[in-house]
This record gives sequence, C-alpha cells and structure tokens, in this order.
Amino acid sequence: MSKPSLPQGTRDFGPEVVRKRQYILATIRSVFELYGFQPLETPAMENLDTLMGKYGDEGDKLIFKILNNGLDNPEKEERIRADFEQVLQGRNTKGITERALRYDLTIPFARYVAMNHGQLAFPFKRYQVQPVWRADRPQRGRYREFYQCDADIVGSRALLHEVELVQIYHQAFQKLGIDVEIKINNRKVLSGIAEAIGEPQRLTDITVAIDKLDKIGIGGVREELERKGFAKEKIDQLNELILLAQGRAVDLTDPENPVSANALQLLKQTGAYGRSADLKQGVEELEYVIDYCTSLGIDNLQVDFSLARGLNYYTGSIFEVKARNVSMGSIGGGGRYDDLTGLFGVPNIPGVGISFGVDRIYDVLEELKAFPEAVQQGTRVLFFHLGEAESRQAYTLLQALRAKGVAGELYHETAKMDKQFKYAEKKGIPFAAIVGARELEEKTCRVKDLRSGEQKDVAFANINDFLFI
Repeated sequence: MSKPSLPQGTRDFGPEVVRKRQYILATIRSVFELYGFQPLETPAMENLDTLMGKYGDEGDKLIFKILNNGLDNPEKEERIRADFEQVLQGRNTKGITERALRYDLTIPFARYVAMNHGQLAFPFKRYQVQPVWRADRPQRGRYREFYQCDADIVGSRALLHEVELVQIYHQAFQKLGIDVEIKINNRKVLSGIAEAIGEPQRLTDITVAIDKLDKIGIGGVREELERKGFAKEKIDQLNELILLAQGRAVDLTDPENPVSANALQLLKQTGAYGRSADLKQGVEELEYVIDYCTSLGIDNLQVDFSLARGLNYYTGSIFEVKARNVSMGSIGGGGRYDDLTGLFGVPNIPGVGISFGVDRIYDVLEELKAFPEAVQQGTRVLFFHLGEAESRQAYTLLQALRAKGVAGELYHETAKMDKQFKYAEKKGIPFAAIVGARELEEKTCRVKDLRSGEQKDVAFANINDFLFI
C-alpha cells in the first residue's frame, strides 16, 4: 500500500494552525461587519463559461477544470475520444468539462448579483470567506488551494467606497499588528497612457507585463514588451510615464518628499495628460481618494503608477497591500470593476472590492511572531479520571464550568496520574483538576496551575468562582 500524501500545493491544518487562521478571519470579519457588510457564500464549482475569459489569458490557464461524469460510458466512447482531441489542442469542449473550481470570489459574486439583482438593496455590500483554486506553480506564499477573504460593494460609483475600503485595509491590519503599505493606482491612468503612446488596443499586453515588475524587474518588463512587438520608443515612453523615471511607489502623504508631493503633478505636466480624457479622469479619481484618506489620518497609502493588477475586469481604482519588513508578495488587492455584471447580461451595476490573502497573512504573522498568546487558548482545565465515583463528581463540576464558558475535559478513562499529566502537557492545558477519594469525601477539588506548579483546594460549591485564566 502506497504512503498517503497530499496533492501538490495543498495543506492539512492541525488545531494550532486552525486556531491562528480563525483569529485572522475573525479579526477581518469584525471590521467588515463594522462597515455594514453582509456575509455571502457561493458554490465551490461554477459553470466553465462563467469563469473563462474573465481573468485574461494568463488567468484562464490557471483554472482547474472538472471532468464530466459518465466519461467511461461505452456508448459515448467515440464522441469522448473526439472531445479529448479537442482538449489536447488547447480547446474547451462541453463533452469533457462543463464546470470548474472557482478561481476567485469576485466573478462568482458578479454572477450572484446578475442572478439576484431584482431582490438586492443597492448599494449591496457583501463579504465572503471561502477557498479558491488555481493551477499555479506552488511556492512559498503561493498555493493551489487557498482561502480568499473579500469585501465588495456593488450598485454605486461613489468614490467614497474606495475610501472606505482603504480604511478597512488600514484598520484590519492595525488590529492584526502588521505594518503595511497600501498601494493605489487607477486603470484609467494606465489606459490613458496606452492611448497617449498610440497603443490603446494593447492595454492588456501592457498591464500583464507591468504586473510582473516586482518579479522580473524593469529589464525583464522591457524584454517582455519587446517580445510582444512594442517599439523601443514606445517602451521608453511607458518607462517615463508609468515609472516616472524610476520613482516608484511614492508616498503621497509625506510632505518632506519632493517627488512624493509632486508625483501626480509630474504626470499632469506630461504631454500625455492633455491627449487623454481617461488619463485626466484617472488622476482626478486618485487625487480624491488620496486627499480624503489623508484627511482621515491614513499615513500608509502610496501611489504606484506601475501597479497594474493583470486582471482584465478592473476599470478604475486598483489596490495592493504589502507587509513592510517581510519578504512576501502582496497580502491584499482589489479594485473597481464597473463593467463586471455586464458579462452576465446585466449591465450598469458598478462595483468595487478588495481581497485579503489569508494564507500569506498567516505566513507574515508567523515570521513576525505576532500571533497573540490567547489565540491558542483551547481547553483550560483537565479533570483527572481517578475512579467511577470520582469521575462522576468531576464531570458534574466540569459541566458547571462549561455552563460558565470555561472550556474543559474529563480524561476518558482511569489511568495513572503521570499519564494524565502528560496528556495535559501535550495539549497545552494550563490547569489540572483532581477529585480523588479524599477530595470526594471533603467535597473539595484540588486545582493545580501546570504553568507555575501552584495548587489549592477549592470547595465544590465554589468551583464556578475559580478563575481558570
């Protein structure tokens, strides 16, 4: 029999890890709820045509497709063989697959809104915490199965929603104890730049290349654009306009930084600014969000004209969050997608949303050793099993404590004291409660703090008053 294993890019989570993950999700959920967002869940699988074509060529390649049932049907063998030939040629065919695991939570949410828009009160604010799947190459911080944690608002074009989403990022990461920088750009700026250099129809090629800047550097981006047929002068123009002479990720809230204070002004002074209405509108939207957030005291918002986020559905503001002082990719991102529900035949429902990368946030907190000690609090007290009569009394006391919200256990069978102490130690249980023959007669319980070694006798009647902390 072969040794059991996991699919590459997936993980098991033991109790310690699950508690830490629950802490992250509970913290983020509390912020979502504070801002009036409602919970939503959608199926793990979607119809293939719901997902395909929504993430660009790069994203479509990473969608996990699900084989149809009945592929072993002899009556369909010839047709199935023909369908597999289509698949081997890189095409999709309903004879082989009609469904896929969800790639993210945004497209399923758009599908939900398209199907239920008549019953929703707009603007509709939802949050969603569920796993997604991507056929990506597994590496540190990148998995094939991972959780996303999204907040979206649909039914309004108000830029106030962008401001609130920045605040949600700011507040959630403050609560988690992670020092972050929140990067912002606007897809209208990028489309305006593409228009200004005479390549408006090639915006996707430009954004996909720029989105790889952190991975392959400026030289790699230039090489990729050259491979895609961009002329050298066009690439030079992109370098000047998007990177502003290498002045990337400039902090607009820092008045001491002259480049920062004038970053948007520099862009407004280029010849491209006067040639594109999109570029002008994108800059104005950036200025609104940045000025509003600055007035609210948010000091970690940065503009980065190279921020592209390679997903095709973004139309306005785009965000990305990175942890400072940690070697890790983005731990959050999102943006405005005013045309998304139109993909499902329901136009004119604008939207904007953000996502938290829960798995990467976990890795960051582990590296920073920033999880609170209280996160691991599970069973607080173990009652020893020292005989039938003793254990019945112990269980009665245990139930009284549980009624007060104290998590506790009764050891499952009569065993030597040493074995029961080792069980408590292995599980990290801080208190042992012992009811032996003497304690049963005296109606007391000996409670021992396993961390300090201190112990005291507590009357049965006072067990509820003992602080198991």
